[in-house]
Amino acid sequence: MLALTLTAELAGVTNLRPDDSAENPFWYTFKVQCTSCRETHPNPVSVSRYEANDMSGSRGEANFVWKCKNCKRESSASIMDAPTPYQQTDPVKPQKILVFDCRGLEFTEFIPEGEWLADGLESTSKFSGIELTDGEWFDYDEKTSEEVSIKDLKWEINRS
Repeated sequence: MLALTLTAELAGVTNLRPDDSAENPFWYTFKVQCTSCRETHPNPVSVSRYEANDMSGSRGEANFVWKCKNCKRESSASIMDAPTPYQQTDPVKPQKILVFDCRGLEFTEFIPEGEWLADGLESTSKFSGIELTDGEWFDYDEKTSEEVSIKDLKWEINRS
């Protein structure tokens, strides 16, 4: 199992999570590496927890099925649960966002493309359409009359 963890400085917001539902699936984007020959795929790949792909030889389904161009081995990955929202903490600490069951491949880097959601820490404000590709996000909470932000994002993929 691999886990995607996030460490981030949240000001005025909490429950940071991907905008991920059956009606609007989030595509998690990663760099991927074959665990057999250690070849890294040249392009990032995207995985949705709502997509099921057949594995060859009728070995079931996975969210992501990949055949290494170098050694020709088929690998797969599945997202185990819904994403866990990142909570605002002081001090900032790493939190597990997503857990994968990977067979024959490893995700080596997460690329935070797509839209994210967050909730006001001290208000009922809902923030949507949050883009994290620049590594930070700033907005204004009308209900508290304060600036809110997400900064110093650090994504890691670890064995869980």
